[in-house]
Amino acid sequence: MAIARVLIIDDDVDLCRLLAERLHSEDFAIEAVHNGQRGLDLVLSQDYALVILDLMLPGMMGLDVLRHVRERSAVPILILTARGDDVDRIVGLEIGADDYLPKPFNPRELIARIRAILRRTQHVKNAAAPLIVEDMRLDRTAREAWIADKRIDLTSVEFTLLEALLDHAGQVLTRDDLTESVLGRKLGPFDRVIDVHVSNVRRKLALVADAGERIKTIRGSGYLFAVRSEAR
Repeated sequence: MAIARVLIIDDDVDLCRLLAERLHSEDFAIEAVHNGQRGLDLVLSQDYALVILDLMLPGMMGLDVLRHVRERSAVPILILTARGDDVDRIVGLEIGADDYLPKPFNPRELIARIRAILRRTQHVKNAAAPLIVEDMRLDRTAREAWIADKRIDLTSVEFTLLEALLDHAGQVLTRDDLTESVLGRKLGPFDRVIDVHVSNVRRKLALVADAGERIKTIRGSGYLFAVRSEAR
């Protein structure tokens, strides 16, 4: 198996050094830069398995780096935020981050998050037939989603979320179920990551086709993808 290349964009030099040592020991190839603009240049010119992105950066703020990356690349991004910066976390997820981790954090938790993201992004069902539910079609090999002949512009984590919902169309999936199957980790206390991703997918579906609410919230239970007769 090829060694996964990980780019760390963080202006904390000591933290980058610590993370590089820990991640090297876990067989990752690590590069670190301490400037937002330099990090953006590297992401767009090199091939990385994952990017760890701090939000407070010189040169270019992390959210701006994320926004520019998402215009051209679907590389998985794990953002680092100061504890308590809930607004920045939500905005980062809405822009297209895969997950977040608040500082300070346990390096073992970071490694677990990285491995969870990579398991998801590297799991490609090469021989799988398209997943079709009514007028919606998912090409699992190309990881593309369509409503009729209109393509839905999804990030990798959003595709995985929609795939899970369509695989169980008409059935309720709990937030715990979705967090484990989509993010590859347990649902934590006050963890709203999966809810933001659901909101993003809803918004993108609505932009492509005005066909009612496809993803329904089941209060106290979770979410389901409603077939058309149920969505009305």
